[in-house]
Amino acid sequence: MPAVDAARDIVHRRFRFPADLRLGVADGVATSPDGLVLGVPAGRCDHTDPQSGVTARYDLGTWTSPVVPAGFDADEIVPSWTGDTPPGCWLRVELRGCAAGEPATAWYDLGHWAADETTVHRSSVPGQAGEDARVAVDSLRLTKAGVTGWQVRVTLFRRTGLAAGPVLRTVGAVASAGSPVGAQTAAAGAEPAAEAGGPVGPADRTGGPGAAVAVADGATAGAGARGRVLDVPRYSQRLHAGGETRWGGGGDSWCSPTCVSMVLDFWAAGPTPDRYAWVDPPGHRPVVVHAARHCYDHAYAGAGNWAFNTAYAGRHGVDAFVTRLRGLAEAERFVAAGIPLIVSAAFTRGQVPGLDYDTRGHLIVLAGFTVDGDPVVNDPYAPDDEAVRRTVPRAPFEAAWQGGSGGIAYVVRPGSVPLPPPPAQANW
Repeated sequence: MPAVDAARDIVHRRFRFPADLRLGVADGVATSPDGLVLGVPAGRCDHTDPQSGVTARYDLGTWTSPVVPAGFDADEIVPSWTGDTPPGCWLRVELRGCAAGEPATAWYDLGHWAADETTVHRSSVPGQAGEDARVAVDSLRLTKAGVTGWQVRVTLFRRTGLAAGPVLRTVGAVASAGSPVGAQTAAAGAEPAAEAGGPVGPADRTGGPGAAVAVADGATAGAGARGRVLDVPRYSQRLHAGGETRWGGGGDSWCSPTCVSMVLDFWAAGPTPDRYAWVDPPGHRPVVVHAARHCYDHAYAGAGNWAFNTAYAGRHGVDAFVTRLRGLAEAERFVAAGIPLIVSAAFTRGQVPGLDYDTRGHLIVLAGFTVDGDPVVNDPYAPDDEAVRRTVPRAPFEAAWQGGSGGIAYVVRPGSVPLPPPPAQANW
């Protein structure tokens, strides 16, 4: 694994609604107390859901963000958002790279999202590769040099004739440079692990060099985190093997929704039993089946799409987004603030003592740290719930996280729980 670079360039920016409407360009959208909604539609279009083949006519409106400067040449941008879509509604999220305040790439489609499958089947959009960038399921990988910023455009769709419309609460992205060589996306190109017995994971990703930026040292960041372990409930994804096999196959492939379920229940924010009463037979833990179904990407055919997982979490009254962290020193700030993280790592058997399997990409809950700074994790790839809680050595785990995904983390917490103060180059 490459060495951890605690000075890597990473910047995160989000827009919140209704407050940030006027920062961008609104066309056919307005605000409500809940967020961004359709106003007088900007137009109509026919859309055919590629999964069902059903064509319907929709009213639509868009919101386009201002150019967000990164301050460095970015090589990857990962979006995330929160909102809701009643039946007959959905959202489309697009990204483009910018330079010197002007567009530098085409618009790329980063997902068609809906809360359920009644209108469209939630999906990424495969086959997008240009001379300037390409889409790797849930991220935009820039192949054009000199991209120093980004814009996001969200289109709200409502089936013509309906009254209730979609709501967008937040949208943003994390831009980064110098992703470690071999870093992977938890969703893109998922393949089985190198050897039988490990969780499903992704194909590799390659990044370029990045510029340095000062961050707090580990001793400062660790204040309040060392010796603190948050009481995150323990859920095993492997107990679902042989049960429900839709939505990515169950069992070995449900690490991401299992982690999201653990963290939602830590905050007492998970779905109530009436929302997963359709799970039949209920099996070990029907709430995990509910999460897998509603995180599932029908084009990618898996439940590991990063943005879809945080969008699912955001439907439960919490704030949720995807970002990148530069290492465990930054992660300690979240634990000190009482916030568990969901992190994406990749490793081979024996690389991280205590995690004795191979994976090309795996989501794990970071629940705390020992007094010596070793991570205490809830690893869903365990034979039962009790075995989910593990302590792993700091350096190998940090390398597997940074080298595996470039430091990807889901941040999920109630809005009433403050985020820790960010570093000067803010990545949250």
